[in-house]
Amino acid sequence: MKSIAALLSCLFLSTLPLLAEDDIKVGQVASLTGGRATFGVASDEGSKLAIEEINAAGGVLGRKLQLITVDDQSKPGEPAAAAKKLLSSDKVVALLGEVASSASLEMAPVAQAAGIPMISPASTNPKVTAAGDKIFRICFIDPFQGTVMSKFALDTLKAKRVAILTDSKNDYSVGLTQFFKKHFTANGGEVVAERQYGAGDKDFRSMLTAIRKEKPDAIFVPGYYSEVALIAKQARQLGLKAPLLGGDGWDSPALLEVGGKSLEGCFFSNHYSQEDAAPVIQDFIKRYKAKYNKVPDAMAALGYDSVLVLADAIKRAAGTDSAKLTAAIAATKGFAGVTGAITLDAERNATKSAVILEIKDGAFKYKSTVQP
Repeated sequence: MKSIAALLSCLFLSTLPLLAEDDIKVGQVASLTGGRATFGVASDEGSKLAIEEINAAGGVLGRKLQLITVDDQSKPGEPAAAAKKLLSSDKVVALLGEVASSASLEMAPVAQAAGIPMISPASTNPKVTAAGDKIFRICFIDPFQGTVMSKFALDTLKAKRVAILTDSKNDYSVGLTQFFKKHFTANGGEVVAERQYGAGDKDFRSMLTAIRKEKPDAIFVPGYYSEVALIAKQARQLGLKAPLLGGDGWDSPALLEVGGKSLEGCFFSNHYSQEDAAPVIQDFIKRYKAKYNKVPDAMAALGYDSVLVLADAIKRAAGTDSAKLTAAIAATKGFAGVTGAITLDAERNATKSAVILEIKDGAFKYKSTVQP
């Protein structure tokens, strides 16, 4: 596999002058503040790094990429408003974002109606790309992720009885629960308890007390890090020792900062592992650390890849005509990204592997890779 530097040079190097008035404007909607801020900040940082490197290598078709990011503050209603602003006022040629599925589901109809392509780096709910032929994603989807965690629970942990805690306010969490439960029960597992909470909740003791009575082998918590960390702490305080399982919504430094030792021995699915020795991953980590003084999480890597996929499509489309650009994005096959080889299927979803990470000694440790 080529290094990212070589890939950038090959794809985007041009001898043409870079003129500011000819910048290609790309819009991005991200939760830079609020309850999902670590997701949005990481994705934004990855996107900015990719833009910086592409422009340093000569731009795309002799033109610089200009990233315009709008903060949706992690608030319902704001993603759609941000998308409309970027499309109508800033005249962007494409939209990147969001990370959260609920936010992307707000943005997608806006992009589709405007006829402008949108690429989500990390929204895994199947309904996102179902919004129309202009909507794409470069991550795997919940049917795969939910099935991966169900297989892990059954085959690796030998769990037969699980409890499930779902964030009913998030399409992401609801979707993961649906697909995990379907596979788990179809393969001999039993769901012994189900409870629902809402984003922003702080006290989970009553539902955890009810779950404790059922003595589950594992507890599936497909939520976001902010609530998962509190659930883990309160579960251990109540004497629940079963491992917690989750999805990529766990991937944030804040999970460990709040949850601490309560998360030891828990597992979640993710898009890449920082421990992967592949040069493309380690080179990316090195450059990201040099710029931001921290190790990139999966959202940063996906943000980075989303820009590369878009830039590659602009080059193949020989411009930014929306119809040609949409067709070029759809034709993405085997693109060598940090998060794996990205191939978009007929439903505009990425076919790629997932990794299972274990929380051990206060860090995310690579456990295994699961192919699609």
